[in-house]
Amino acid sequence: MTEPSSTKPGIAAAIIVHEGRVLMVQRRVAEGELSWQFPAGEIETGETPEKAAVRETAEEVGLTVKAVLLLGERVHPKTGRQMSYTACEVVTGPATVVDTEELAALAWITSAQIPEYVPYGLFEPVQAYLDDAMR
Repeated sequence: MTEPSSTKPGIAAAIIVHEGRVLMVQRRVAEGELSWQFPAGEIETGETPEKAAVRETAEEVGLTVKAVLLLGERVHPKTGRQMSYTACEVVTGPATVVDTEELAALAWITSAQIPEYVPYGLFEPVQAYLDDAMR
């Protein structure tokens, strides 16, 4: 399961750091081993990964963000899905669970808490960005 599935759209994830913490969401149904992850969802036809990350954040947690930097892309080692990761900044709103069908909870976590939420480690460009942004 290392090749991307051509029948499934890519997934765009939003990496949102605010006041020294990063936003994580808990999915009601885990994808592979993923339970806690970044706000994310499928990229729609004609949409850039950055726009998808902004849209998915609004749909899932009601937070308005702006895309700052595409951090990288890969085939996710646990799910086999094509992933893109976009650093985003908060524009307005508190984060709350809006999509109650998909999400069970959300948390703003510190750098030290990341291994508790993501025990298998983060994609290196995402970890490097967080190391810098969460100092």
